[in-house]
Amino acid sequence: MRIVLVIAGLLFLAGCGPHRGRVVAAFYPLAFAAQEVGGPGLRVENLTPPGAEPHDIELTPREVGDIQLARVVLYLSHGFQPAVEQAVKGAHGKTIDVLQGLRLRPGDPHVWLDPPAYSRMVRTIGDALGRPAAAAKLARRVDVLDAQYRRGLAHCARRSFVTTHAAFGYLAARYGLQQIAITGVDPEAEPNAQELASLAHLVRREHIRTVFFERLVSPKLAQTIAREAGAKTAVLDPIEGLTPDEQNRGEDYFTLMRQNLQALRTELECR
Repeated sequence: MRIVLVIAGLLFLAGCGPHRGRVVAAFYPLAFAAQEVGGPGLRVENLTPPGAEPHDIELTPREVGDIQLARVVLYLSHGFQPAVEQAVKGAHGKTIDVLQGLRLRPGDPHVWLDPPAYSRMVRTIGDALGRPAAAAKLARRVDVLDAQYRRGLAHCARRSFVTTHAAFGYLAARYGLQQIAITGVDPEAEPNAQELASLAHLVRREHIRTVFFERLVSPKLAQTIAREAGAKTAVLDPIEGLTPDEQNRGEDYFTLMRQNLQALRTELECR
């Protein structure tokens, strides 16, 4: 009985402690928006550590406890992070599926790469945190980014680009581009030899000069295709998380999105 009372007391104290003011975000784009909207006084925990690929993260018991005791949990549904979706079922605070209300592409959760969709996500996060005015200010910055993309990709010699990870469907659809993905939404998937040969032939035939890869996974697949097709490789960042180097340089959603825009403009020969 004494042990039961001690455990109950600890749980009560945990429920009344700093966890109750904490916001837990499943991965970087949500954590970034929450911190920007909430300001320096808000404690935001990002469940995906720097340099980690968020699709397949496993949660520690402490992180599951943080989700259960957080005031607000921000996450994406549709299987993007199954471990997080499972843990959210036991949360006692407010749980916000940031995909709610958005028009989704089947099997593709990468909506934050579409600036107008990310702008709506920011406003959803602002409502959840009780900070709609701050969210509106951040959303206006995202709207400026959208205008830069529209101008920057309006007049290009080509409209197709090749990437190892099918993360850019929303971005491509928004700005009238075609994404040719070597793998599917899962960046760890690998095509067979016949598929690799077919992709290399496609790159040569379409006069594609660059095969894009992302920093959080190995570039070997992109390098193989590029070598076979006589192309080069470059980074196109799905912004699922920051690498430690990006974090140290002070990169954020906006700087990485603008780097993506410049990479696309160079590959597509935009004027």
